[in-house]
Amino acid sequence: MQPITLALAKGRPAKSTIDLLVKTGIQFHDFHEKSRKLVFYNDDRSIKLIFVKAMDVPTYVEKGAADIGIVGKDNILESKADIYELLDLKIGKCKFAVAGKKEQMPEQNQQLIIATKYPNIAKKHFAKKGQSIEVVKLNGSVELAPLIGLADYIVDIVETGNTLKENGLSVIEDIENISTRLIVNKASFATKSAEVQQLISQLKSALE
Repeated sequence: MQPITLALAKGRPAKSTIDLLVKTGIQFHDFHEKSRKLVFYNDDRSIKLIFVKAMDVPTYVEKGAADIGIVGKDNILESKADIYELLDLKIGKCKFAVAGKKEQMPEQNQQLIIATKYPNIAKKHFAKKGQSIEVVKLNGSVELAPLIGLADYIVDIVETGNTLKENGLSVIEDIENISTRLIVNKASFATKSAEVQQLISQLKSALE
């Protein structure tokens, strides 16, 4: 029988996800945090685990290179991938927010310049409000943008808010809560339904 392929995002939530899988009885004995391997199998080789960049997990799942993915909601929203999102694993809880200098509130109907790593999420949020924006795509240190006049506001993930405070910024508006989710390829959900549902059931039990 072909193994289920599970794409897991690299980064901080990976260890918590692996720990959760261990609680379900699924173990990858040759996995360790410093390993440079990208492909692992569980004991009975029923699951093939592949490590990929977080932003690529929805693409792997949508295109069928992975049957299941475990990744943050931020990457799911930004990718706009055509997949099923079936379970919230409650790992890495944070939120998307609009942030900036409170004393620099723009006039109503003025076009805003928004700096963000997540242009699709920013565009969707402000389109709902009927607000015209120009997006400046940045890959890091977005907090700098309002400080040097590159942007009016930023759209970013906020966990504790400490980085914002240290840079004189505040949350202006919450957008959406974020956590690690389980996603499934639509074809795999039909053709490997029993295997997918079993894994979901195991994870739900481990979360309780």
